[in-house]
Formats: sequence, C-alpha cells, structure tokens
Amino acid sequence: MADLQEASVTLPSDPASVSAARTYVSNLLTQWGLPGEAEAADTVRLIVSELATNAVQHTLGQSPTFTVDVALERDEHLRIGVTDSHPRHPRRLPGAVQQDNGRGMVIIRWLIAEYGGRLFVDPTPEGGKTVWITLPWGAPVREGPLTG
Repeated sequence: MADLQEASVTLPSDPASVSAARTYVSNLLTQWGLPGEAEAADTVRLIVSELATNAVQHTLGQSPTFTVDVALERDEHLRIGVTDSHPRHPRRLPGAVQQDNGRGMVIIRWLIAEYGGRLFVDPTPEGGKTVWITLPWGAPVREGPLTG
C-alpha cells in the first residue's frame, strides 16, 4: 500500500466545472475505498462543490482555470486543495450579502469542524492561492487506476 496517493484535475473557471470537480473527486474517493453512499462522501462532495464554486464565482475573471488536488496521506488524512489565480483569500461577507450568497466558507468550516478536520490557505508562487482542507480518513484504502 502506498503511503501517499495523489491526483489532480484542472478545469475551466466555468459554472459547469463545479459539477465536474465534484464528480472527479467522488469517483476518485470511491476508487480509494470510500463508498459513494457514505456520509463522509456526501460531506466531501459538498466541500468540493463549495470550494470549486468559490474558485469560479469569486475570482472576478482573474483565474481562467482552477485545479483540484486530492491526496490521501498514510491512510490517515484526506487532503483536498482548490487552487486559483486570484490573490484574495476567502473572507466572510457582510450579513446583507450573505442573504443571497457568501455562505460557502461558513458551511465548509462547519463541516470540517464536525469531522475534526482543518482549513488553511496557502499563497501560490504565481500570486494566486490554494484553499486546503484536511479530514481524517476512515475507509480502508484501495489502490487503483485514476480517472480523469
């Protein structure tokens, strides 16, 4: 069994790519041993959807693509990062704006706390950022071919 399994996909910053990112990660995690019907799979799909949506909606056209990186470390932690070219880090929007949107990071933080995970943001050398989440991994890991 490998100590580290990794995969990534780069998608256009288009609303249709949110679904593609969610499907990619869901299929990958199934290959790695997390049943698609597991509650944790639903949580990961929601987190990926919110991170990808932020990469599409909040980069103000400054990021033509975004990348989703997925890593399973030592059969213990799942790490997912979404990288875009916009330099601004995620921030809480004012309450009036949140009536229509802006709750994605609140949802992500709540889900991560519920599962005992972490969220952090790293700047990229090119001036963008990667928003990372880590979650404990509770499924036995299977090695398999990657789909993209």
